[in-house]
Amino acid sequence: MVVLAGVMLLSRCHHPTPSAAAVEIAPGVTGEMTQTIAKELVAAFDRAELAVQQADLEALMLFYEKGYNYHGLKRSDVRRVWTEVFSHYGQITSKHLFTELKVVRAGTQTKAFVTCTGGLYGTDKESGKPVTIDSWVGEVHFLVKDKGTWKFLGNVGEPPREIPATSAPHHPLF
Repeated sequence: MVVLAGVMLLSRCHHPTPSAAAVEIAPGVTGEMTQTIAKELVAAFDRAELAVQQADLEALMLFYEKGYNYHGLKRSDVRRVWTEVFSHYGQITSKHLFTELKVVRAGTQTKAFVTCTGGLYGTDKESGKPVTIDSWVGEVHFLVKDKGTWKFLGNVGEPPREIPATSAPHHPLF
């Protein structure tokens, strides 16, 4: 049953069309208290998605907090990876399905932990074939609200000890 649910989630994320919504929230994920924050988070991911589709590195990097850290990869590393992605792939889109949302307020700072399944898709510029650039299942995105804007701070949890052959070694992009 769990495998079937995972397959269904991944199949929803496979090579979305440009008109597909970049972010979906699974039913029952948000309570009344977090609906506004969920909408803000979706808007932040949508802004990042627009920057990705336009291959606008500067606009995309606004989504990443200065202190960004994904298992040791820093903001400058993500900039380099996105530069490589944009040079090798065209028609890039992403798909995110939020399955859990936890919001924490500490003093004046608001943080969000978003459990997400999704993928990054494009067309190989050399061959013209569609490819899955990256994919993730149950990844916990860690965001912080900075001056009214949600920014990506990294991901929560330990990096996997063993990487499946069909997976990218790191997926710091989203």
